[in-house]
Amino acid sequence: VDTWARGPAAPPRQPRTPVLPVEGERNVLITSALPYVNNVPHLGNIIGCVLSADTFARYCRLRGWNTLFVCGTDEYGTATETRALEEGLSPRQLCDRYHALHADIYSWFHISFDHFGRTTTPQQTRIAQDIFQRLLARGFLVQDTLEQLRCESCGRYLADRFVEGTCPFCGYAEARGDQCDKCGKLINAVELKNPQCKVCRGTPVVTPTQHLFLDLPKLEGRLEAWLERSWATGDWTANARHITRTWLRDGLKPRCITRDLTWGTPVPLDGFRDKVFYVWFDAPIGYLSITANYTDQWERWWKNPQQ
Repeated sequence: VDTWARGPAAPPRQPRTPVLPVEGERNVLITSALPYVNNVPHLGNIIGCVLSADTFARYCRLRGWNTLFVCGTDEYGTATETRALEEGLSPRQLCDRYHALHADIYSWFHISFDHFGRTTTPQQTRIAQDIFQRLLARGFLVQDTLEQLRCESCGRYLADRFVEGTCPFCGYAEARGDQCDKCGKLINAVELKNPQCKVCRGTPVVTPTQHLFLDLPKLEGRLEAWLERSWATGDWTANARHITRTWLRDGLKPRCITRDLTWGTPVPLDGFRDKVFYVWFDAPIGYLSITANYTDQWERWWKNPQQ
């Protein structure tokens, strides 16, 4: 109570544009989880991540710390394509609509973003492709074949959400290509019985297709050493430690980073130019690209551990 009565320890910082790290000061970068763009945000979304980050950003500013708070809509992936089909829009039109809606809602709640951006920008393409090229040059990518369902009528491979059929576990007739809503089990789309394309209702066929994988086993030793140092000095929760140890105990596996879709960041490699990056690989890079849309000096925040 006494501390509160005395007021802030330092006078409120006058906002700079853009906010950049300052030598000799405490510099704080806050990234609220990127909300997915294909729906209207509700109170749970706002309380779960946006409001808590906003509270911390306001606290940092009251302390006089040099604070940048960024967020934006996550816009690539199959969920966007699916919703766009349902609403009779192109994915770009759908994203434009819901990005504006999200921005209006957070503004109404007075969420104090320094910048609220989006992942469908030229900066996102440039930075994601640059990271990909660096991984490729350093030997951290491998090629492998996946079996996927392909609809010959539509002339496309079907992402999980574009196919439904009978669950192989419980027999539910309207299971999705990634999960059964009745029994809750995860499904590989090629395991579905009586699969159907959700667009044309045709019967897809299992077809091999080439994809690129992040070679996580090659990083396993370095990751374990980093984790031991981080666990010794950081504040990991017991749950986070347990999950990470489980992954390492079972051995890391190569993880696919490409998909046979059109809505996404293009893969800049011959033989894969008809594919896009898998959204799990692409979306986290949105934090960097959103900062890059805010300032062309974004690397001073993201490649500046000394400050």
